[in-house]
Amino acid sequence: MVFDPQMDENKPLAERVRPKNIEDLVGQNHVMGKDGILRKALEKGTIFSCILYGPPGCGKSSIAELIRKYVNAEFYSFSGALHGAAEIKQAMNRAQEMRRYGKQTVVFIDEIHRLNKAQQDLLLSRVEDGTITLVGATTENPSFEIIPPLLSRCRVIFLKPLSNEDLVRIMKKALIVDQKIANYGISVKEEVFESIAQLSQGDARFALNALEMAIETAKNMNEKVLDSKVLQASTSYKPQGYRSEEHYDFASAFIKSLRGSDPDAALYYMMRMVEAGEDPRFIARRMVILASEDIGLAEPMALLVAVAAAQAVEYVGLPECILNLAQAAIYLAAAPKSNSVYLAAQAAKEIAKRWANLQVPLFLRNPVTKMMKNVGYGDGYIYPHEVGGFVKRSYMPDELRKIKIYVPKEIGKEVNIKKRLEELWGKEKYSQEERK
Repeated sequence: MVFDPQMDENKPLAERVRPKNIEDLVGQNHVMGKDGILRKALEKGTIFSCILYGPPGCGKSSIAELIRKYVNAEFYSFSGALHGAAEIKQAMNRAQEMRRYGKQTVVFIDEIHRLNKAQQDLLLSRVEDGTITLVGATTENPSFEIIPPLLSRCRVIFLKPLSNEDLVRIMKKALIVDQKIANYGISVKEEVFESIAQLSQGDARFALNALEMAIETAKNMNEKVLDSKVLQASTSYKPQGYRSEEHYDFASAFIKSLRGSDPDAALYYMMRMVEAGEDPRFIARRMVILASEDIGLAEPMALLVAVAAAQAVEYVGLPECILNLAQAAIYLAAAPKSNSVYLAAQAAKEIAKRWANLQVPLFLRNPVTKMMKNVGYGDGYIYPHEVGGFVKRSYMPDELRKIKIYVPKEIGKEVNIKKRLEELWGKEKYSQEERK
């Protein structure tokens, strides 16, 4: 095939300036740096089955291209969104042929999370017997999207979002190496690089395409300098949001920050969720749960504040309800913490399961009929209000009279649910089977 420069120029800038060698790759130093596992493998001309897991624009496809260049193997590239079982089968049949001649076959599948279970099963046997080396790329958590047998035969390589410094380096380098952009003779101010990097949220593809769009806008406006005004005119915008599993990551970080009494972190994660489009009612519900689970009776008002915030969210809506959420988050983070309510509820649940056959003591039963009264229902019950409001006795079934379920927690004192239950009925009885 004859190379057509014009055809290459029609590709987006992000495609035109892909790294040609390991030294060109910016970022991911933990795996592509001097001592990185992927770099060491590529320098030896080898690769192992792996899943490249990271956010958009972090370098997954660029690493795959480096694998194609550095590894002496048949290389097949597929998209989980575009290709099906028929194409993959064809490649694996070819791989079996090449194996007879001692030739390695690498199968790269972008968006591998889009393959269904049957398609992933198809890959499994050939990865297992070494017919192919599988390299998958995904933005979704492999634990949820890749079938366990296939995942267990691949190494998961965690890739990070690129830093703003990395993005600026990539953009500046693109201006030098890309002939099409260089021919325009347009200089770019430092503030533009920084603005695009901030806007891109770690996504190099978005940063490069935004830069190209801004330069094209400057060219059309006959501007020789790309500044913030021209950048704004190019209307580059990256919608904020997060991947599906990050919903759980940010929710977890938010709750743990509240539990850890860090209002700054709690507000940061809360606003990240709001800016990503999270339903504010979800945030409010999590705070209502935390108010009882992690604060409880150490500050009873916490539950009222959390419930009030949840009601305010329903009543006010976005964007004003952010103030209600923020007020509640600060209050909950600053409140004293106790999980005594949670421990008591868990202990009560275990005890209810362990002694599910115990009967209510007769003195606590209502003698609704004459027969009930004759057999002892209500016998011995003392009405507390007739004796000063308190009767010193246990209302538990006889077998559980010595058990204490609710134990007020001293601030700073560690309480373990396992230890609590062992205290309730001894270590021997609290066996593995009983816990199950």
